[in-house]
Amino acid sequence: MSSLSKKDLINPEAQEDIKELKTKIDLFKDGKIDEERFKAFRLARGVYGQRQQGVQMFRTKIPYGKLTTDQLSVLADLSDQFSTGNLHLTTRQNIQLHYVNLDDSPQLWEELEAAGITGREACGNTLRNITASPAAGIDPQEPFDVSPYVQAVFEYFLRYPVNQEMGRKIKIAFSSSDKDDAYGFIHDFGFIPKTKLIDGKEVRGFRVLIGGGLGAQPFTAQEAFDFLPSDQLIPFIESGLRVFDRYGEREKRFKARMKYLIEPKRGLGLEAFLELAEKERTALPFPVYSINPEQQDIPELPKFNREKLSREFDRIKFEKWRAINVFEQKQKGFYAAQVKVAKGDIHSDTARKLSSIVKKYAANDIRITINQGLLLKFIPSLHLPHLFAELDELGLAEPGFDSFADITSCPGTDTCNLAVTNSTGLTVELEKLISKDYPELVGDKNLHIKISGCMNSCGQHMIADIGFHGSSIRNGDKVLPAMQIVLGGGLDENGNGLIAEKVIKLPTKRIPRALKTIIDDFQAFKSGGNEKFHRYFKQQGKRYFYDILKPLADTSAILPEEYLDWGADSEFIPEIGTGECAGVSLDVIGTIIKDAGEKLEKSNKELYQGRYAHSIYFAYSSMIIAAKAVLLSLDISCNTHAGIINDFQKHVVDENKIAWTDFKTSVLEINKNNPTVDFATKYNSEASEFFKKINDFRANQISNFDKVVVSEHYKA
Repeated sequence: MSSLSKKDLINPEAQEDIKELKTKIDLFKDGKIDEERFKAFRLARGVYGQRQQGVQMFRTKIPYGKLTTDQLSVLADLSDQFSTGNLHLTTRQNIQLHYVNLDDSPQLWEELEAAGITGREACGNTLRNITASPAAGIDPQEPFDVSPYVQAVFEYFLRYPVNQEMGRKIKIAFSSSDKDDAYGFIHDFGFIPKTKLIDGKEVRGFRVLIGGGLGAQPFTAQEAFDFLPSDQLIPFIESGLRVFDRYGEREKRFKARMKYLIEPKRGLGLEAFLELAEKERTALPFPVYSINPEQQDIPELPKFNREKLSREFDRIKFEKWRAINVFEQKQKGFYAAQVKVAKGDIHSDTARKLSSIVKKYAANDIRITINQGLLLKFIPSLHLPHLFAELDELGLAEPGFDSFADITSCPGTDTCNLAVTNSTGLTVELEKLISKDYPELVGDKNLHIKISGCMNSCGQHMIADIGFHGSSIRNGDKVLPAMQIVLGGGLDENGNGLIAEKVIKLPTKRIPRALKTIIDDFQAFKSGGNEKFHRYFKQQGKRYFYDILKPLADTSAILPEEYLDWGADSEFIPEIGTGECAGVSLDVIGTIIKDAGEKLEKSNKELYQGRYAHSIYFAYSSMIIAAKAVLLSLDISCNTHAGIINDFQKHVVDENKIAWTDFKTSVLEINKNNPTVDFATKYNSEASEFFKKINDFRANQISNFDKVVVSEHYKA
């Protein structure tokens, strides 16, 4: 038996993370860290405030949704110990645990790390979980398996200095083929695998998309490259992150995303962005970064007992399940089974039993899917009836995965601060409606419904054929819970992304009738044909659907129950909190200078350990933050790193407030030099000298108190 303790299973960096989280919690409870400042710290460690006061949501970071059976069991056990016994599967292939006590979060994280799961950079202004096609590695249409490339990107950028405190989050997705099934078109960076003959040799690479996003103002991504060799994947992402960190908006949170940075009219534009990214390549530790995936083999699989099924099962349901939820892999003779998980919620007991079932019939490789389900791989045909029978006993063999009957929805007002209305309650009602009134559409994979509790699109409603997002309607002196209906989103037949259009807002209790109106109209139109809804919507036009739904918007005769949201027993009151996707609300000049000092300490540590690129970037961050502190003390606001550099040169150096030869030139040496030991040492020394001058300046400033600084300025 192994004598390894749990601590032995956790790498030193993760141990340091957990220790630091414990320390920060204690400092926060002792009143030594401002609440909003502490929020910025904990978010980057996966600890996210939820709607209910005094408890947290803990978000895991699971690249491309890959879990082992043991990891699933560990998550189930931890949910029982620290949460509610529920595992919530997300559209970003993560698992979230709700109602976690803040004091328990370090121990929870420690247990996760021992199982090979992290919470680092699961939230906050970081590079978030990297999603990918759940079918990667088994997709018959894929040029190659993108999984090893996703894993390499995840490992490279975890705890990487460049992406720790950006203006906003960065999201990356890898699809398995041209059909873009990971929705690269709505991501900051989207990658689609390609191969190309170069000098007679087949080279792997990616079509690259940049600047997609949903939220209140959706953007489809622009194509940056039609083919980027795979050894340029990580260097390109890093150079792009450096440009985003330096030029990205920080003051106006709404504009602080990649999609606005590369916008042609008000941003840099894609061409300028790519030119700046090219200039950053000099500073990269790896101008070329080869990823060499291991030879793909059939994984070790459980031995199959050919005995007859020991239980009776519904053979008609099995055939329907097999036809809809199962597909043959590119590895002939093996099948993948897709598991429909209602609302993305799976109870701990069910998760443990599922883990045992997978060990009997499939590969030890479970994938969380983008539509909040699960995918099981490498199932021999003979295993399928046995697998179905056991899944059916757990309630996990419902036909209709990724179809009209499989609605994607965020948690909504169940737990989210930003949600306006209840997404999950509506999801249950609509799935009941579809099962009862449209059984023939269960399994229709050309028609999808997605629901978000607000406009931020965590439920991805803006890329649904039929989407809903939470809202409200005032009716006299009362307010009705409502849903905004959007139509026509998704993917076309060629894998091109489509953004849905807003049509009409209706009381949420009328949404089932609205769905029937839309579907009955569509059914009548296609009359047995195979017309896609997005084409029908485009043909008919937004006004047509507005007109057929408008009678449902009449609020002259509201029923009492329409003032109740789904699942609620009291009248609706809009309660929108503050989202926690960004950093801080208030701080002071002295604290900002202290932040600069902490970055300088990290630069010193990285220099000592021989990680020169890391040391250089921390030194750069130290100088930027210190310069920002001085500018704010002079009432000069800051919204980008580039702006700080220019304004400090103009208002401080050129006006001889601080003696420094040329701040702009010295700080931007970062992208003009290779990350050698000599340059790292020199740059670190300059940052140290600069920090001393900033401290001297602050000490000599005539002020009776530390200047209070509004958060929007601080975020730069």
